[in-house]
Amino acid sequence: MGIRNFLGDLKVLYKAATLNPPTIDTVGCIPLLVQNNAQKYANDIALICEGEDVTWVELNGRANRVAHTLAGMGIEKGDCVSLFMQNRVEFVVSMLGVQKLGATVGMINTNITKQQLTHCINLIDSKKCIFGEELVEPLEQVRADLNLADGKDYLFVRDPQLKNGPPPNWCVTLDSADTATEHTDLAVTKTITMGDRALYIFTSGTTGLPKAAIVSNRRILPNSMMAATALFRIDNTDRMYNCLPLYHATGLLVGLTAAFSVGASSVIRRRLSISGFWDDIRKNNCTCFIYIGEFIRYLMSRPPHKDDAINPIRAIAGNGLRPDIWMAFKERFDVERIGELYGASEGNGSFANVFNKDCTVGMGSVPAKLAQYDVAADEIVRDTYGKCVEVNDIESPGLLMMEITDNTKFEGYTSDDASEKKIVRDAFETGDIYFNTGDLMKTVDVGFAWGQNHYQFVDRVGDTFRWKSENVSTNEIAELINEFDEIIFTNVYGVEIPGADGRAGMAAIVLREGLKLKDLDLEALSEHIANNLASYSRPIFIRILKDLPTTSTHKLQKNELRDNAYHLDKVTDDLLVMKPGSKCYCRLDSDFYDQIVSRNVAF
Repeated sequence: MGIRNFLGDLKVLYKAATLNPPTIDTVGCIPLLVQNNAQKYANDIALICEGEDVTWVELNGRANRVAHTLAGMGIEKGDCVSLFMQNRVEFVVSMLGVQKLGATVGMINTNITKQQLTHCINLIDSKKCIFGEELVEPLEQVRADLNLADGKDYLFVRDPQLKNGPPPNWCVTLDSADTATEHTDLAVTKTITMGDRALYIFTSGTTGLPKAAIVSNRRILPNSMMAATALFRIDNTDRMYNCLPLYHATGLLVGLTAAFSVGASSVIRRRLSISGFWDDIRKNNCTCFIYIGEFIRYLMSRPPHKDDAINPIRAIAGNGLRPDIWMAFKERFDVERIGELYGASEGNGSFANVFNKDCTVGMGSVPAKLAQYDVAADEIVRDTYGKCVEVNDIESPGLLMMEITDNTKFEGYTSDDASEKKIVRDAFETGDIYFNTGDLMKTVDVGFAWGQNHYQFVDRVGDTFRWKSENVSTNEIAELINEFDEIIFTNVYGVEIPGADGRAGMAAIVLREGLKLKDLDLEALSEHIANNLASYSRPIFIRILKDLPTTSTHKLQKNELRDNAYHLDKVTDDLLVMKPGSKCYCRLDSDFYDQIVSRNVAF
């Protein structure tokens, strides 16, 4: 360990030992970070995006214009405004503008449509919806089902990448560059406290439609500062590259607001470009970037180049980087620090690899235990007293459970019932309370680790699987597929694809009586799935069953279906596949199956 890293570790330990969690009535919010940076680093660059450089003073002023506009429309502290926009400067400006009033921002996934989109906007009681020109079409499709009024509740933000035709007649234009709008700081911003709700971040959870996780300033600010100072170890001279969706916690809280915490610049992109990634990094002289494991794998899939290690990146942070490519990536691109982390939008704590140990999510920020879990039965193992049984053996996986205390509160969802389902009471001892993460973890030996256990993510349990960096709810998908007229039952589960992170969706379906594959309208089914499911939640494979397997208690049977997956030597039923780039399911034949198992297909 170099002396620089050793001293850095000591500083992290000292801060952790002396840090007192902020009380809920302490003043603090994301916009105040920006206001402070506008004073300290006025003309330094805050954001770079699509050829536009925005200083801290400019960013703060534009956010103020949005806030004053919304205030004039009646938005006040405690209200909720939905934000439906791709990554760009106006996304950041709009988010800050809403929060400057003490209102909550509903971060709407830009991939969802129709039923899911309607559900999310209505669930959080949105008073207004700020949306980008690039997303007019999906929003227009659901207007009739939203609790919003035409002509006043839809705020249209132009997209410089489009032709800029006239806005729809059912919305009003929001322009943060309009110099006629007041741009001074608002007094209400300095009354916003750590206990106030800042965001609703949507998570699929384990069942049903997306749930809105409540995210307070108390969860955002300390965690963002820790990401900046302990994971990335950056300051205002650094520049962060961020191409993750900002409606997600990783891109927003570990990325953007971490940069805000120390006054670092952010280069934001709408999406990842594998071919142009490193050139963009070098061009913008970025010293760090935020990742998900999947796109690290994409970067590794590119042919090696003699200049791979010649780049300005010193540190990266994110989640989902698997051990099988960790060291290869670190060495090929000469990355000094990998700050792998683990957390959930609704969780009461997180894990972070602050000491730069290889192949680990590091240490926990809250007291946590691993409980024995029966994956086949999909349930926690209990002793004769009904208590959870702790896993003590290193390298043995268990269900991660994080203790809920006064300092590690579980803020939950907008639904009290959904929140209660994530809580385990009297778990290990009478009177204790734990948050059930729904994930399997294990402790790993990383050598000298300052006396702390380090953990490694193993897998998700239950009905949820992870694909394309998104948690996918199997029940939600099944319910939407069941709406197709020719299908009566659907069972959805995740299956492994060689060389791919996470699990791909697979649906076992039962057709209406008397129907066979030749009777199924594959084009219509494909269109139904594409129209009603986000791209990451659409099943890659479909298995056509004669009847739906259930357990003795009439629960859907998944274990055997998961094990058989799409393997032609195990499945005699008809199998369909959605090939990359295709719009319609087709039969899975032996030639394409061989390509999949040989890792020659990139889904």
